[in-house]
Amino acid sequence: MKGANGVNGVYVIGVGMTAFGKHPDRLAADLAAEAILGALDDAGLRTVDIEAAWVGHVFQGMAMGQRGLGAAGISGLPITNVENACSSGSTAIYQAAMAIRAGAHDIVLACGVELLSTKFRGALAPDETDIETQIGLTMPAVYAMRARRHMEQYGTTPRMLAAIASKNKFNASLNPLAQFKKPVSVDEVLAGRMIADPLHLHECAPVSDGAAAVVMVSAGKLAELGRTRAVRLAASALRSGKMEVGLPDMTVEDLTWRTAEAAYQEAGLGPEAIQLAEVHDCFSIAEATRIEGLRLYPRGEYPARVERGEASLGGRLPVNTSGGLLGKGHPLGATGVAQVIEIVKQLRGEAGARQVPDAKVGLAHCRGGKARGVEGTACTVNILTV
Repeated sequence: MKGANGVNGVYVIGVGMTAFGKHPDRLAADLAAEAILGALDDAGLRTVDIEAAWVGHVFQGMAMGQRGLGAAGISGLPITNVENACSSGSTAIYQAAMAIRAGAHDIVLACGVELLSTKFRGALAPDETDIETQIGLTMPAVYAMRARRHMEQYGTTPRMLAAIASKNKFNASLNPLAQFKKPVSVDEVLAGRMIADPLHLHECAPVSDGAAAVVMVSAGKLAELGRTRAVRLAASALRSGKMEVGLPDMTVEDLTWRTAEAAYQEAGLGPEAIQLAEVHDCFSIAEATRIEGLRLYPRGEYPARVERGEASLGGRLPVNTSGGLLGKGHPLGATGVAQVIEIVKQLRGEAGARQVPDAKVGLAHCRGGKARGVEGTACTVNILTV
């Protein structure tokens, strides 16, 4: 496969996103259409310019892509529906980018959408065949165990984990499209309702609705269009978890590292080049293990460094400037696309009060799901540059 630096390079030229939150009075197709039309408007393109589309979702039923694009006035082109747990939207980006790099298309759309408030209640659990589901564990309980193990191995404290949630809620307060608009102090996080010890309410991602979309083009089409706000998709990697044997270390994310390693190799750069990251923080501890898995911070040290402000706006390497899943919200299929949109806005210098100065290289990590016998269902890492 030709790399992003070659003739088959991929560029994001348009982004669109709904407000994340709870929208029980709307249809998933209408949310998708709002994001799609917003991305087309941002790109300066028409609906007839799109050659193919990939649409990620988890719980939206048959032909979600056709319904969403149809609501936007788009039909008749190749539409692929993508379900890959929480990585569904970012997998749509991966597949759309692959089509451009293969030379099959020059202008494509990747969209993610989810309407959870009318589809889902309570805590997510692994698949019913998973042994952890069979003994009664939900995802909050799984991550609570990981948090306890991180605390045991590295001296991480509940206050350090709460600092991750507080940081992301503050960033969300600066994001007009985020689900939560109010900053939450570390003390307020620790005073919140316990969900699964040691994880409190603010340390767990909420039920969310929303949609996000990006328009991507080939290098040749970019030259023809003459767009000046393009952001290069330097790498897009997708991996699934390996079979687990024995007792794995719950604080180590092999899947995250293998995916990141593939993305770093494709982009021709290493972790030291990343200036900001959007990371799949479905729980406070998840941000820690994933940042460490990406090798953006040393293993075992991230929570303490968050407490010192290193991952905050203005810090050494800001993480989840959008507010992350904890602050921006987590409409499953839309999450991975929204993460890429935040990086695009940052690299364009359009992130407003949460802008990272002189941002040139950003990384978006999305990992989701759990399947019987494997470490994780799917993980994507997208690296974008200007």
